[in-house]
Amino acid sequence: MTIASERVATPAAERPFTPEWLGQVFSKGLLHVAVIGITLVWIVPTLGLLVSSFRPLDQFSSSGWWTALSPPFKFTLDNYTGVLDASNLGQSFFNSFMITIPATVIPVTIAAFAAYAFSWMKFWGRDMFFLALVGLLAVPLQATFVPILTTFVNLGLTPENVGFVGLWLVHTGYGLPFAIYLLANFFRALPTDLFESAEIDGAGTLTVFFRIVLPLSVPAIASLIIFQFLWIWNDYLVALVYVGGTPEVAPLTVTLANLVGSKGQDYQLLTAAAFFSMIVPLIVFFSLQRYFVRGILAGSVKG
Repeated sequence: MTIASERVATPAAERPFTPEWLGQVFSKGLLHVAVIGITLVWIVPTLGLLVSSFRPLDQFSSSGWWTALSPPFKFTLDNYTGVLDASNLGQSFFNSFMITIPATVIPVTIAAFAAYAFSWMKFWGRDMFFLALVGLLAVPLQATFVPILTTFVNLGLTPENVGFVGLWLVHTGYGLPFAIYLLANFFRALPTDLFESAEIDGAGTLTVFFRIVLPLSVPAIASLIIFQFLWIWNDYLVALVYVGGTPEVAPLTVTLANLVGSKGQDYQLLTAAAFFSMIVPLIVFFSLQRYFVRGILAGSVKG
């Protein structure tokens, strides 16, 4: 009889209170406390925003949102009614979709091809170009507004001439560095044996990309779609700079911001407007959330 066969597992209830056991329990408890604390830090402001969206203006401006949770309860739908009565809300929803969907699909598609080239194709200056591309992440967007606007005006890429095409190009340029960086890290973590086997079988570059790389990279691509969609849908500054705030082209964020008067009146409508703008991003996130965790860990473990 071997020593291994003589070992008997000690029940958890009978384990001695050793320093190692106490250390493990303390570490797990500390981790749980930290996770719960971080969750509360994110949830409490959102809860306050939700409660405030149902409060009348006089209560909204005279007391904190937590006071509404105790009697007497004074809730109202006036804020949501005011947002729904705002003109151009339907057109703004349509404009946001027309801006967000192409500005998400175009950079993700280009980034997938570029990331595959940086990961598995050999060409002169590959590492240098990739480093320069990653360095663009540090360039502030505000520094690019004037030169890009000047170029667009000279080329006629204004909203009056080409609609949202200029904004699609801008979002593509702004999103490509991060998109390529994320996908390249994931592509590099794919097993080398797959590519060697495909090469032996005579598969071409496009065949490998569409038959092997893309199916295995769904988590990373889904995560990238979430990031890009949320960023563009919630964008205010870039849309305001490149297409303006006219009702015909203004996205939802610009229209909702215009609900507040020039002197700050009706600011309570922004609480209800925030939840209107959250509907579509929440649908997109929960539709792709099963891929999200795997995607944001792209490239963290090679294997």
